[in-house]
Amino acid sequence: MTNQKTNSRRKFLAQSAFLGAGVFLSKDILALANADSKFGGVQIGTITYSFRSLPTDVDKIIEYCKQAGVSALELMGDTAEAFAGSPAANTMPMRMMAPPPGAAPGQRPQMSDEQRKAMAERMQKGREWRETVSMDKFVELRKKFKDAGITIYAYKPNALGENNSDGEIEYAMKAAKALGATSVTVELPTKPEQSKRLGDIAAKHKVYVGYHAHLQATDTAWDVALAQSPYNSLNLDCGHYIAAGGSNTKESLLKLIEAKHDRITSMHLKDRTTKEKGQKNLVWGTGDTPIIEVLQLMKKNKYKFPATIELEYEVPADSDAVKEVAKCVEYAKKALS
Repeated sequence: MTNQKTNSRRKFLAQSAFLGAGVFLSKDILALANADSKFGGVQIGTITYSFRSLPTDVDKIIEYCKQAGVSALELMGDTAEAFAGSPAANTMPMRMMAPPPGAAPGQRPQMSDEQRKAMAERMQKGREWRETVSMDKFVELRKKFKDAGITIYAYKPNALGENNSDGEIEYAMKAAKALGATSVTVELPTKPEQSKRLGDIAAKHKVYVGYHAHLQATDTAWDVALAQSPYNSLNLDCGHYIAAGGSNTKESLLKLIEAKHDRITSMHLKDRTTKEKGQKNLVWGTGDTPIIEVLQLMKKNKYKFPATIELEYEVPADSDAVKEVAKCVEYAKKALS
């Protein structure tokens, strides 16, 4: 029995290696189009950040999801707010906020004084619009995605930070509900006062706040926020957890998921190497994140939270983000078959 399992795993990794090398036939992509990306009871989705190297208006995002075989989505704010008529949307495209190709882990682009001024003006315009906007366009947007066979399970607007007003946070919760999402997502605050503020407003609207961590992720990083409100939850990033190093291991990650499964509202998947190996973002199946084991644990225990593909490795010159997300979908499908 052990040899059978070992051979099966070797076969899976061999198949995945072909995917990672770019051997992905066009007919495979066509077969994924309009598919349901729930495999073995596990919902696979993606975040629109994965498509940041491409135009990210609503119709394009729908097209990308169909081509990649994705039926569920964590929607970032710029795409939704542009559709809803925000005067500040898309003045700072997502691709400008992404680390440049070949950047060191965690490196962010440096803004000029002019860009900082433009960002401040954008934030003010966005605040005024968010505090008064109708939810009608968000309801319309939900229907548009639903008609395309895509559900929105999480919403990530740039409206949940310490410098955002309570009115903006209220907007985020209302917009999430209008979109059909069960949670909003945001980076894990450094100040407990902020996670309490978010948790209190979330409880009012009955929308969860999924906190995302980078290299500060530990088994106890979320404990304060979780204790503050039943609507504070984890948007657990498995790749960042492994890259953080220290006591974070494959085994501890699986135990964390089991221990906190009822407080996880969504989970990010990417393949990163450990701290000792440079914390690199790599093609799935070539790093140290136990993606296969995580997905199989979700299937075994029938966890209902979605697993989100977050494409962060460098897209090969002969490919594009849509094709790479499709490869990740296929990788997940094989892991869960």
